[in-house]
Order: sequence, then C-alpha cells, then structure tokens
Amino acid sequence: MSADNAPGGLALVQELVNTLDVESGRDVLASPGETAEFLERHSLPRLPAGEITELVRLREALRAVLLVHAGHLPTAAVPARTGTGAANGPAADPTAELNRLLGAGPLLLRVDPGGAADLVPVDHLLGVSFVTARVAAAVAEGVREGSWRRLKACEATDCRWAYYDRSPAGRRRWCSMRVCGSRAKMRAYRARRRDG
Repeated sequence: MSADNAPGGLALVQELVNTLDVESGRDVLASPGETAEFLERHSLPRLPAGEITELVRLREALRAVLLVHAGHLPTAAVPARTGTGAANGPAADPTAELNRLLGAGPLLLRVDPGGAADLVPVDHLLGVSFVTARVAAAVAEGVREGSWRRLKACEATDCRWAYYDRSPAGRRRWCSMRVCGSRAKMRAYRARRRDG
C-alpha cells in the first residue's frame, strides 16, 4: 500500500476506494463508527444503515475503473454480504455500474460572485445521493485537471489499493514497487523457472 495521495477532490475518491483493505479484509464501511468518521472527515452526511450497501457498490465500481486506468482488463466487482467487494471475472464495461450509480447524484453548475464556475451537488440531495454527487464532482474536477486517469488501483489481486501515479510516464501498475511489484516479479520469475 502506497502513500501516493491524490490531489484535490480525488482524495475523497481514493480514500473511499481504500476503505477496504483487500489484503487484511478490514472494511471501514462494515463498521458504523468508522463509516461515520470517514463521512465526517469529508464533510459528508451520515447515512442510514440501508444506504451503506449502495456506498459499497460505488466504492467497488470506482475500483473497477481505477484498475482499467492502470491497464488491467475490466473486471466486475460484486460486493459480498459483508460489504467487501471482490473481482470475480471479466466484464464488458466496468463503467456501466459506475455510470448507473453516478446518475443518482446529479450535479449543478454554479457560478460564484467572482465569475468562477464549479460543479456542485444539487441542493435537494440527501444521504448516499449527496455522497455520490460529491464523488462525481471530484471525478469531473480530476478530468478537468488531467489527474483522473492517474488515480489507479494496484494490479496485485491481494492488494487493489488506490494510489495516485506520479511517475513521469504515468505507467505504474502497482501501488508500491517495493512490495506489490516485487512480489509480482518474484511470482513471474518462479513461474518461468518452473515452466522452463
């Protein structure tokens, strides 16, 4: 797991994806107290227990797209009953679920007195729809600034941690070359020796 933090609003997206530590199985969204802390830290409203499942779906749909950013084949992420998500095979379009979820959080273009404009959640949104709109606004900001495609998920199947790729070429595949990258290269080396 890398400490490469995303800039601006993408920090919310990165932290949401990283509420699940795939390696340890620890899921912040499975704990009401930790979920409340996460939401409060990002100035988001508390969610009723019934809406946490939708937040987990949003997290896993984002993870699927971040994997594509890192050059992985699209995978379908299906949250389990416990609230964790796991990639379970190829999917034709990892953006379909994310687009469906983002549709529940509409945005409004708001111009301030100084003439600057920004996308913000529409005024009447509550609960997970408001959270989703904030995520959508963060993604739009990242697209505008050219940072969205550098937010990625680690290639290691036992990691999948979201990280921000600050490499000059933007081609990193692992959150950490020292940990996940080294493990992958060692597995590939052993496989070549076994097959050769």
